[in-house]
Amino acid sequence: MMSPLRNDLLCPSAQPDMNEARVMGVVGGTPEAPEIAYLGPGAEIDPSLTNQLKELHPTQVFRFAAQCEPSRCAHFEEGRCSLANRIVQYLPEVVDVLPPCQIRHGCRWYAEEGAPACRRCPQVITMIPKRADALNHAATPPRGLTPSHTGSTSFS
Repeated sequence: MMSPLRNDLLCPSAQPDMNEARVMGVVGGTPEAPEIAYLGPGAEIDPSLTNQLKELHPTQVFRFAAQCEPSRCAHFEEGRCSLANRIVQYLPEVVDVLPPCQIRHGCRWYAEEGAPACRRCPQVITMIPKRADALNHAATPPRGLTPSHTGSTSFS
Protein backbone atom coordinates (compact mmCIF):
# COMPACT_ATOMS: atom_id res chain seq x y z
CA MET A 1 0.00 0.00 0.00
CA MET A 2 1.02 3.57 -0.61
CA SER A 3 1.27 6.26 2.05
CA PRO A 4 -2.10 7.79 3.04
CA LEU A 5 -0.33 11.09 3.69
CA ARG A 6 -0.08 11.89 -0.02
CA ASN A 7 -2.15 14.93 -0.88
CA ASP A 8 -2.53 14.12 -4.58
CA LEU A 9 -4.85 11.15 -4.08
CA LEU A 10 -8.27 10.80 -5.69
CA CYS A 11 -11.62 10.26 -3.98
CA PRO A 12 -13.42 7.37 -5.72
CA SER A 13 -16.83 8.47 -4.43
CA ALA A 14 -16.79 12.14 -5.34
CA GLN A 15 -19.45 14.68 -6.15
CA PRO A 16 -19.59 15.94 -9.75
CA ASP A 17 -18.80 19.52 -8.71
CA MET A 18 -15.54 18.62 -6.98
CA ASN A 19 -12.13 19.65 -8.33
CA GLU A 20 -11.16 17.66 -11.44
CA ALA A 21 -14.25 15.42 -11.21
CA ARG A 22 -14.56 12.73 -13.86
CA VAL A 23 -16.84 9.79 -14.43
CA MET A 24 -15.20 6.51 -13.46
CA GLY A 25 -18.24 4.23 -13.74
CA VAL A 26 -21.93 3.85 -14.42
CA VAL A 27 -24.39 2.86 -11.68
CA GLY A 28 -26.20 -0.38 -12.40
CA GLY A 29 -27.64 -3.31 -10.54
CA THR A 30 -30.69 -2.77 -8.35
CA PRO A 31 -31.44 -0.35 -5.50
CA GLU A 32 -30.93 -3.24 -3.07
CA ALA A 33 -27.74 -4.47 -4.75
CA PRO A 34 -26.08 -1.64 -6.67
CA GLU A 35 -23.18 -2.44 -8.95
CA ILE A 36 -20.75 -0.11 -10.66
CA ALA A 37 -19.76 -0.81 -14.25
CA TYR A 38 -16.29 0.72 -14.43
CA LEU A 39 -15.17 2.60 -17.52
CA GLY A 40 -12.35 0.88 -19.35
CA PRO A 41 -8.85 2.31 -19.82
CA GLY A 42 -8.98 5.52 -21.82
CA ALA A 43 -12.80 5.64 -21.86
CA GLU A 44 -14.37 8.96 -20.95
CA ILE A 45 -17.87 10.31 -20.57
CA ASP A 46 -18.35 13.97 -21.45
CA PRO A 47 -19.34 15.78 -18.22
CA SER A 48 -21.91 17.84 -20.16
CA LEU A 49 -23.97 14.63 -20.44
CA THR A 50 -25.01 15.19 -16.82
CA ASN A 51 -27.07 18.19 -18.01
CA GLN A 52 -29.39 15.76 -19.84
CA LEU A 53 -30.33 13.72 -16.78
CA LYS A 54 -33.40 15.87 -16.01
CA GLU A 55 -34.68 15.03 -12.49
CA LEU A 56 -31.89 12.55 -11.70
CA HIS A 57 -28.87 13.63 -9.71
CA PRO A 58 -25.65 12.80 -11.63
CA THR A 59 -24.51 10.46 -8.81
CA GLN A 60 -27.65 8.35 -9.32
CA VAL A 61 -26.34 7.50 -12.80
CA PHE A 62 -22.55 7.86 -12.59
CA ARG A 63 -19.79 7.25 -10.06
CA PHE A 64 -17.31 10.12 -9.99
CA ALA A 65 -13.68 10.38 -8.96
CA ALA A 66 -12.09 13.71 -8.11
CA GLN A 67 -9.20 15.23 -6.23
CA CYS A 68 -9.59 14.37 -2.55
CA GLU A 69 -10.61 17.48 -0.57
CA PRO A 70 -9.72 16.64 3.06
CA SER A 71 -10.76 20.01 4.48
CA ARG A 72 -14.25 19.74 2.92
CA CYS A 73 -14.97 16.08 3.65
CA ALA A 74 -16.83 14.68 6.64
CA HIS A 75 -15.05 11.35 6.15
CA PHE A 76 -11.50 12.66 6.45
CA GLU A 77 -9.99 12.49 9.92
CA GLU A 78 -6.53 12.04 11.36
CA GLY A 79 -4.96 12.20 7.90
CA ARG A 80 -7.02 9.31 6.49
CA CYS A 81 -10.33 8.53 4.82
CA SER A 82 -12.55 7.01 7.48
CA LEU A 83 -15.07 6.06 4.78
CA ALA A 84 -12.54 3.70 3.16
CA ASN A 85 -11.90 2.12 6.54
CA ARG A 86 -15.62 1.68 7.27
CA ILE A 87 -16.24 0.20 3.80
CA VAL A 88 -13.61 -2.45 4.47
CA GLN A 89 -14.90 -2.99 8.00
CA TYR A 90 -18.66 -3.19 7.31
CA LEU A 91 -19.25 -4.24 3.69
CA PRO A 92 -18.80 -7.72 2.28
CA GLU A 93 -16.45 -8.38 -0.60
CA VAL A 94 -18.42 -8.56 -3.85
CA VAL A 95 -15.66 -9.57 -6.30
CA ASP A 96 -12.73 -11.98 -6.09
CA VAL A 97 -10.61 -10.22 -8.71
CA LEU A 98 -9.86 -6.51 -8.48
CA PRO A 99 -12.17 -4.66 -10.88
CA PRO A 100 -10.71 -2.75 -13.81
CA CYS A 101 -10.21 0.75 -12.46
CA GLN A 102 -8.88 3.87 -14.13
CA ILE A 103 -7.83 5.50 -10.86
CA ARG A 104 -6.35 2.70 -8.72
CA HIS A 105 -2.81 4.12 -9.09
CA GLY A 106 -3.93 7.32 -7.35
CA CYS A 107 -6.99 6.17 -5.38
CA ARG A 108 -7.09 7.15 -1.71
CA TRP A 109 -9.07 4.03 -0.77
CA TYR A 110 -6.51 1.76 -2.43
CA ALA A 111 -3.60 3.72 -0.95
CA GLU A 112 -5.00 3.38 2.55
CA GLU A 113 -6.84 0.03 2.56
CA GLY A 114 -5.35 -1.83 -0.43
CA ALA A 115 -7.08 -4.64 -2.32
CA PRO A 116 -9.77 -5.21 0.36
CA ALA A 117 -11.25 -1.79 -0.54
CA CYS A 118 -11.20 -2.66 -4.26
CA ARG A 119 -13.06 -5.93 -3.66
CA ARG A 120 -15.88 -3.96 -2.00
CA CYS A 121 -15.82 -0.88 -4.26
CA PRO A 122 -18.25 -2.11 -6.98
CA GLN A 123 -21.18 -1.97 -4.54
CA VAL A 124 -20.52 1.59 -3.39
CA ILE A 125 -22.74 4.27 -4.83
CA THR A 126 -22.44 7.92 -3.89
CA MET A 127 -26.12 8.73 -3.39
CA ILE A 128 -27.68 5.90 -1.43
CA PRO A 129 -31.32 5.47 -0.41
CA LYS A 130 -31.66 5.97 3.35
CA ARG A 131 -32.34 2.64 5.00
CA ALA A 132 -30.87 0.44 7.70
CA ASP A 133 -28.22 -1.51 5.81
CA ALA A 134 -24.44 -1.95 5.74
CA LEU A 135 -23.88 0.64 2.99
CA ASN A 136 -25.65 3.36 4.99
CA HIS A 137 -23.80 2.30 8.13
CA ALA A 138 -20.45 2.56 6.32
CA ALA A 139 -21.40 5.91 4.75
CA THR A 140 -22.28 7.60 8.05
CA PRO A 141 -19.54 10.15 8.78
CA PRO A 142 -17.83 10.03 12.16
CA ARG A 143 -18.98 12.41 14.88
CA GLY A 144 -21.93 13.72 12.80
CA LEU A 145 -19.76 16.07 10.72
CA THR A 146 -21.45 17.67 7.71
CA PRO A 147 -18.97 19.68 5.59
CA SER A 148 -19.92 20.66 2.05
CA HIS A 149 -18.72 17.40 0.49
CA THR A 150 -18.83 13.83 1.66
CA GLY A 151 -17.75 10.82 -0.29
CA SER A 152 -21.10 9.08 0.16
CA THR A 153 -24.39 10.69 0.89
CA SER A 154 -27.75 9.21 1.81
CA PHE A 155 -31.06 10.53 0.57
CA SER A 156 -34.65 9.69 1.48
